[in-house]
Amino acid sequence: MKISNTLIQMRKGILECCILHIISRGEVYASDMMEELKEAKLIIVEGTLYPLLNRLKNAGLVNYQWVESDSGPPRKYYTITDEGRSFLEELSEYWANLDKSVKLILSKKSQKKNGTSS
Repeated sequence: MKISNTLIQMRKGILECCILHIISRGEVYASDMMEELKEAKLIIVEGTLYPLLNRLKNAGLVNYQWVESDSGPPRKYYTITDEGRSFLEELSEYWANLDKSVKLILSKKSQKKNGTSS
C-alpha cells in the first residue's frame, strides 16, 4: 500500500473544511485562499482549488460574484451561504471530536501483554 494514496485522501477532506472556514470569514478571492493555505503549509494548486470551489458552489455551500478590478480583469469573490455555514458548523464539530480521538489514541504508549505489543 502506498502512503501517498492515504495522505491524499486525508488531505482532501481537510482542504474542504479549511476552504469553507476561510470563506466563512468574509468575501475572499481564490488567490488569497491559496496564499493562506500556503502559509499554513497546505500547499494547493489552482487545478485543485477551482474544482473544489465549483463543487462547493454546486452543492449550494458557497456563492461568488464578479467584482471589477482596477489592475486587470474582473475577479471572482466567494462568500459562504447559510447552508454552507450550517455545513461548516457540523464539519467543525466533527473535526474537533475526531482530533480529540486521534490525539488520545496517538498519545498512548505501547503496552506489552504476554510478550506481545498491543
